[in-house]
Amino acid sequence: LDVGDTLDKLLYSDKESVVLTSATLSTDGNFKHLIERVGFNDADQLLLGSPFNYEDAALLCVPRDMPEPNADDYQRAVNWAVTQAAQSSGGRAMALFTSHASLRACATAIRGPMKSAGINVLAQGVDGTPQQLVSRFLENPETVLLGTSSFWEGVDLAGDALRVLLVARLPFNVPSEPVFAARSEQYENSFNQYAVPQAILKLRQGFGRLIRTKTDRGVAVILDQRILTRRYGQAFIQSLPPVTVEPCSMRELPDKIERWLDG
Repeated sequence: LDVGDTLDKLLYSDKESVVLTSATLSTDGNFKHLIERVGFNDADQLLLGSPFNYEDAALLCVPRDMPEPNADDYQRAVNWAVTQAAQSSGGRAMALFTSHASLRACATAIRGPMKSAGINVLAQGVDGTPQQLVSRFLENPETVLLGTSSFWEGVDLAGDALRVLLVARLPFNVPSEPVFAARSEQYENSFNQYAVPQAILKLRQGFGRLIRTKTDRGVAVILDQRILTRRYGQAFIQSLPPVTVEPCSMRELPDKIERWLDG
């Protein structure tokens, strides 16, 4: 549950230097959460900016009128948003889910409309392995790819391959998951001190699928209005690259996407 002491004994104390580097180690502009997790207490810290001009490269849309994730009409709204976004970009879209059930429900609902629009639907766990889905996605750009955990990180879809990235909901861990629940007990305020930082790191990893080179241009859509309405939402936004942020209505979303991609 707490690996800090073990890492100190077996790694840090035995080495002259240890370097930890990644594009997604910080949360809310600092390394506090990482240091607590891995016990790297006496480390020098350096937080560098990105070489990408995110303000010109990426637009972040958050529909203000999106239903809450626990609302009865939330799944229907997700299905509609994915359909409209994929049509606006002519495919070249990926939607990230935290639930296999939600992914499958979306895949079932959008296959008909997408087929009519000439856009393929590839769903993780339904249409092949992650490797097969990525290969097929790259071969046929007129596709919307629906993925869960395997697609939040380590997937490189550079250039025009991916132009729209949708995040169905903020990627909080399931509170009842045994390891997560046990680690949560170590914090006085487990939600703000552990659950939120973990979700921020996951969102940053997912967001990183969109802009992979200096010439990439795309739109990210977060279908979870809690990023606007909850107190912790600002920490999520501040942890993302400095993109152009535009709250909008659901009906405005397709036009926002088209205008940005044509700009």
